[in-house]
Amino acid sequence: MTYDSMRAFADSWGLLLMVLFFAGVVIFVFRPRSKETYDHLSRLPLEDDKAPLEKDDKRG
Repeated sequence: MTYDSMRAFADSWGLLLMVLFFAGVVIFVFRPRSKETYDHLSRLPLEDDKAPLEKDDKRG
């Protein structure tokens, strides 16, 4: 493969693949079911790490 053929591939199919990957990530992140997950993850830094574990908590 020469430089010119690799560049032609990157200019056409490579760009298309990157755009599709970006669109897939955006759709995955902003899907309606992810709101609950991201709300929980946004509160993690504020939670007390030394709180006693609850009965059905499997963290240790």
